[in-house]
Amino acid sequence: MMIQPFALVPLINWGNFAILMLIYLAAPLFSLAEQQFNLTLAQSLRSQGFTVFLPQQECTGIPDTQNIYSTCLRGLQNAQVLVAILDGADADSGTCWECGYAVARNIPVIALRTDFRNSGDTQGFNAMLYHSATVTLEGSENLESRLVQAIQHLRAELE
Repeated sequence: MMIQPFALVPLINWGNFAILMLIYLAAPLFSLAEQQFNLTLAQSLRSQGFTVFLPQQECTGIPDTQNIYSTCLRGLQNAQVLVAILDGADADSGTCWECGYAVARNIPVIALRTDFRNSGDTQGFNAMLYHSATVTLEGSENLESRLVQAIQHLRAELE
């Protein structure tokens, strides 16, 4: 089976020059609630001019796990920022792998947690995920604006 590549990422004009900004949104995607949250967050980021690689969209219709892995790996390899949703009593294993991959490749990680349960050993996060993240965001109040600010700050550092 042929792997379907995700759409080419356009250059986004940020003032005097254009910079490629692809955000990989790593998140659990196994319940309707998770999928809706991911989609809403991706749409919000897109409305701010960012290009978002959302695995649940990019892998739609891919029947086998090898091609899903290859598609997601390409998305990670092209990402400038990884946003990781780390809700739940224990963070999703695939999301954790994506975070580790990003850290190993020096891709900034924004670790996001809206879950009010204090289940991790470091402010609700797993210590390894917390300390390897470039930025951590906690809580759901003004989430989208805080996330956009964090991404813009990281973008400024890339310039």
